[in-house]
Amino acid sequence: MSNSMVSVLYLISALLFIFALRGLSHPESSRLGNIFGVIGMIIAIVTTLMFKSVLSYLEIGLAILVGGTIGSIIAIRIKMTALPQLVAAFHSLVGIAAVFVAAAAFYDPESFKIGQFGSISSSSLIEMSIGTFIGGITFSGSVLAFGKLQGIVSGRPIVFKYQHIINALIFLFIIFLIIFFINNQSPTIFWTLVLVSILLGFLVVVPIGGADMPVVVSMLNSYSGWAACGIGFTLSNNLLIITGALVGASGAILSYIMSKGMNRSIISVVLGGFGGEQANSTSKDESDKIVKQGNAEDAAYILKNADSVIIVPGYGMAVAQAQHALREMGDILKNNGIQVRYAIHPVAGRMPGHMNVLLAEANVPYEKVLELDEINHDFPMTEVSFVIGANDVTNPAAKTDKTSPIFGMPILDVEKSQTVLFVKRSMATGYSGVDNELFYRDNTTMLFGDAKKMCENIVKSLN
Repeated sequence: MSNSMVSVLYLISALLFIFALRGLSHPESSRLGNIFGVIGMIIAIVTTLMFKSVLSYLEIGLAILVGGTIGSIIAIRIKMTALPQLVAAFHSLVGIAAVFVAAAAFYDPESFKIGQFGSISSSSLIEMSIGTFIGGITFSGSVLAFGKLQGIVSGRPIVFKYQHIINALIFLFIIFLIIFFINNQSPTIFWTLVLVSILLGFLVVVPIGGADMPVVVSMLNSYSGWAACGIGFTLSNNLLIITGALVGASGAILSYIMSKGMNRSIISVVLGGFGGEQANSTSKDESDKIVKQGNAEDAAYILKNADSVIIVPGYGMAVAQAQHALREMGDILKNNGIQVRYAIHPVAGRMPGHMNVLLAEANVPYEKVLELDEINHDFPMTEVSFVIGANDVTNPAAKTDKTSPIFGMPILDVEKSQTVLFVKRSMATGYSGVDNELFYRDNTTMLFGDAKKMCENIVKSLN
């Protein structure tokens, strides 16, 4: 295949990836966006395999077979609730791949046409160093994010003294290593750069609390894109450069949007430690806390006699897979002339768009699903807010308790509704480890139990 034909096919593939991102920007066009992305990737893979420099189709075929089999098994078995940690795990693979490609190029530069071992061109060494640095951070940060999301590592922010100063000094040390590596081309310096980058990745993510994990996933998505872009420069592959830049830029934009939604500084997101600067929240004496409990029949009576209802889904809905029962409950209320809408917080769930995906799966109309800025001013005029497993994003402590790890985070103002029905398994704290003041408000009724069964019982009572 001629170089001109390869360039044309890569351009077509890149355009399809751009169309894919455009399609994924809205739920109604997301399916078409996915199709564009799949077609673009098929063209990219087939075109790459047509290169004359491909040495062994057998080895590549075996790698595709093994990787495809593992990926298919994971895709079939994975639950919707585990998608955030799956995304984090995949980001770690992109990061370590960048490190491996850089190592291969460093030890065998002739194959990459960038010189000979010990006399690699400076421009190639700069590309290699940056790719290694970003890849190392992406790998370790994603592994730690996976551990937090999976529950292997505590979701509480781990903060220590002089944390930002230490991170800044390590970053300066990495810059020094890159400069020294370019001039020295020493294997020892290269692997030191790898290890220090991996260390910095851990230090950037470890102080981030559970409530901010969706921002972390978005940030790591951006890092993985830039790591792939670095691989593209090392491999002199224009398509990989374009694709990596698209992912990196879109992830960075999403991180910025989510940072604004969380009232966090984008600089603090990049440097790490956001959301964990405050001390642990101090709670009241347990004897002062009174919780009003109800059941499905009580909830059905309250809902049936309301004129307007706002449903606020959270991770608890995802765990219980309650979206279908919730949609059925909403349909019954709408058929009875009750206004029903869904309120989504930017970081509800464990990754960006988590709740939107689940509601779309249950065929909830897109126009009824509203973001925080669109619906927050409606809560004071709403008779009933039905909260299903959304803990931290409804906690008034974010506005009142300056010692809380979530202080300053915009929340859904459900406490301003006339009545709040809160579905939860127990009184346990949310993922950030903060007690929710909403549980003890006079207008809140707690509905303890499995979210799916609770919605199904409410549906029965409504019928």
